[in-house]
Amino acid sequence: MSETRPLVLDVDGTFLRTDLLYESFWAGMGKDPAGVLRSCARHFGERQVLKQKLAQIADLRTDLMPVHPGVADMVAKAQAAGREVVLASASDSALVEKLAKEHELSERVFASTPEANLKGAAKAGALVAAYGERGFDYAGNEPVDRAIWDHAGGAVVVGDLPKEVAGLRQAGKEITQIEGGWTYRDLMRALRPHQWVKNVLLFVPLIAAHTFDPASWAWVLLGIAAFSAAASSIYIVNDLLDLEADRLHASKHKRPFASGAVPIKVGMLAFLGLSCFALGVGAIIGTGFMALVAFYMSCRWPIRCALSGSAGSTSRFWPHFILCG
Repeated sequence: MSETRPLVLDVDGTFLRTDLLYESFWAGMGKDPAGVLRSCARHFGERQVLKQKLAQIADLRTDLMPVHPGVADMVAKAQAAGREVVLASASDSALVEKLAKEHELSERVFASTPEANLKGAAKAGALVAAYGERGFDYAGNEPVDRAIWDHAGGAVVVGDLPKEVAGLRQAGKEITQIEGGWTYRDLMRALRPHQWVKNVLLFVPLIAAHTFDPASWAWVLLGIAAFSAAASSIYIVNDLLDLEADRLHASKHKRPFASGAVPIKVGMLAFLGLSCFALGVGAIIGTGFMALVAFYMSCRWPIRCALSGSAGSTSRFWPHFILCG
């Protein structure tokens, strides 16, 4: 990499081990869920406008967000060498400017506005206009960043992108690779599998009735699987709603989503999959059992209510049940 060219960093998944759009969504859901859902409905097809609206609702603590350690080391070396370090992101411009200021990076940032979503070719065009063809080094973490790497002097690839790396090498591009990504082990930590053991209480009626036929036990095992999946799906939602609080906590800041070990998007997909599994298995057992699982899941959601006369304050009502408490 050149010691004179500016170092330009993507934000979501590159400089940060998280995504500002998803952070805004979940922080907003904890503060003003109606406002978030209304904004999503109104601006679903206007991604750049949606980013701004969610950022305004969320009022994110960007200073708490996890920075990729490998990228942070690169930034420190670049700044020590006197290079300009610039953030270029498809996230909302106000958030990117705030992030740059907090980390003492260049005041010049490239980011999305309500008029333009700065991603892919649009970002490449803005950077070339500012620095010239091959006048900057660029760090990114997604296939869409190939559009920018093609115009950069050097490419910093964060994470496992073998196809893009092979293409850049074939094009003769100078490449630096930094490890990234997530593991299923970290995702399992977010599911709290140790809590599933509570569901063995479903076996108690069978044991009390001295019922030991395989069919009955098989149905109970299915019930345990359904309730375990339902519980894990709600643990994920709770963690996503508590990102800021967890990052301020002495030990909870190490949780998979708060630390950035697992991307928020992966958590959302896991929540969807677990919810569908729980309800699907419930339907196999019977409509009554499916209704019970659905009721359990709906009651386990945290209901956040703004306290009167205290802006931004929240309280929770937690219904408690025997299973998976």
